[in-house]
Amino acid sequence: MRVPMMAGNWKMNQTIPEAIALARGICELASEYDNVERVICPSFVCLSAVRSVVADVSILLGAQNMHWADRGPYTGEISPTMLEGLVQYVILGHSERRQHFCETDETVNRKVQAALAHGLTPIVCVGESLEQNQAGETYAFVGRQVRAALEGLGPEQVGQLVFAYEPIWAIGTGRAATPEQAEEVCSNVVRGTLRELYGHELAEAVRILYGGSTNPDNIQAFMEQPDIDGALIGGASLKADSYAAMVRITSELYARQAQQE
Repeated sequence: MRVPMMAGNWKMNQTIPEAIALARGICELASEYDNVERVICPSFVCLSAVRSVVADVSILLGAQNMHWADRGPYTGEISPTMLEGLVQYVILGHSERRQHFCETDETVNRKVQAALAHGLTPIVCVGESLEQNQAGETYAFVGRQVRAALEGLGPEQVGQLVFAYEPIWAIGTGRAATPEQAEEVCSNVVRGTLRELYGHELAEAVRILYGGSTNPDNIQAFMEQPDIDGALIGGASLKADSYAAMVRITSELYARQAQQE
């Protein structure tokens, strides 16, 4: 059974004092659910402060982005060497980065390779726009994103990845995909592409998250889907009680499933 993950993407929110308070709240409410991997992704300026809060509990840290170069004339960027030893995960290719900061499939792939080279686990985001979805282009578009992210990677590297399917039309809109819609893409497109390129065993080992307006009210329906292994959570991760509720619901669901096996 793949270990479920609840990854909170705080985006451009929280001052350092606010981030410390939120991290403390999450530690208090969510630290006991060890059958769920809990990851929080503050802004760069808050990472060190939040790391000191979670250092003694089993809650992991992720960065929201990074450059592919170790160093150089890239004003305002953060390199993988700066994140080594500070975080375990890094979100790459988020649709907001692709849309607002002109990231491409090629640059996402370069970042994926750099992250792996420095011992960081990428959470690779893929997803289509509303127009692409309505035009029936979801399979082709998301499939291309997955293939591009995997370019040049061997099976051992691919086995370290986490994918996140985030339909752009469901991010921050309150309009989540249905669990069945999300499962269809996670299973047939993301895991299907992995299976085609690397075989069944490896494809079954890679975790795939869903992201897009998840919350405590709908998380169980998503987590009941066989190819959805967790969530990349936006707004609901900015409140300790809602994030912890999603962790608790997932933990209880997986505990019941483990008993049945």
